[in-house]
Amino acid sequence: MQTIRRYILFTSIIMVVITSFGQSKTPNQQFTYKSGDPTSWPAVFDAILAAPKNHKILLENEKTRVLEVTLLPGETENLHHHRWPSVLYIQEAGDFVDYDEEGNVIFDSRTLTEPLKFPLTMYKDSEAPHYVVNLSKTKPIRLIRVEMKQ
Repeated sequence: MQTIRRYILFTSIIMVVITSFGQSKTPNQQFTYKSGDPTSWPAVFDAILAAPKNHKILLENEKTRVLEVTLLPGETENLHHHRWPSVLYIQEAGDFVDYDEEGNVIFDSRTLTEPLKFPLTMYKDSEAPHYVVNLSKTKPIRLIRVEMKQ
């Protein structure tokens, strides 16, 4: 079982590295994510507990947690947070909106001057409670999120 997990992790990392060579840089978009002390965020809002339909653990150990994140067309995920900084490998997405816990817009992909080009790799600090709405009627949102615990 351990060998299979290592193989999946190794294959995922190789895939990310190889495909990222041909990518465009992340657009210069300002994100207004709330910060704060992630240790003060309620554990019940951890992505795996609060939005298990959308967050699947591929690998977890004391250093990292690798999540497969999926939102179907038209789907709204439950309010959740990401306690640790992360690298996201976004494979596919249409238009979407990310909201904070009070319903304020954090990011709306429709406001970009140019559409995002996928695949897209980006870094994110810890994310306070938020939820995403997939506005597309045809495209799912699919990404791999590598959370760095240490």
